[in-house]
Amino acid sequence: MKLKLKRIAPFQAGKIFAAFYGLLSLMFVPLMVVFMALGSFAAKAQGQGVPPPVSLLLGMGAGFILLLPVMYAAMGFVIGVLSAAIYNLLAGWIGGLKLEFESEVPPVSLP
Repeated sequence: MKLKLKRIAPFQAGKIFAAFYGLLSLMFVPLMVVFMALGSFAAKAQGQGVPPPVSLLLGMGAGFILLLPVMYAAMGFVIGVLSAAIYNLLAGWIGGLKLEFESEVPPVSLP
């Protein structure tokens, strides 16, 4: 069965992209916090200046953990809306994506 994707609802695409980007960022937050901590310890080991207080590092880490997913979700929403709007514009000019689907259940033949 061949179908043609004619239009994508921009607001719905924005919501999907926001959720996707927000959840995706949750995978990176712990790694980034670890690297931030390692970077501060490396600066201390090299003797380059006074390291920041631990309370500042913990506060920045907590703020980062809370802010990054929100920023990624907002960015995902904007990208989703813009992508869908651009797709709709191009699909109107040159045609939409042609998709082909196959049924998992074999068709029933009637006698």
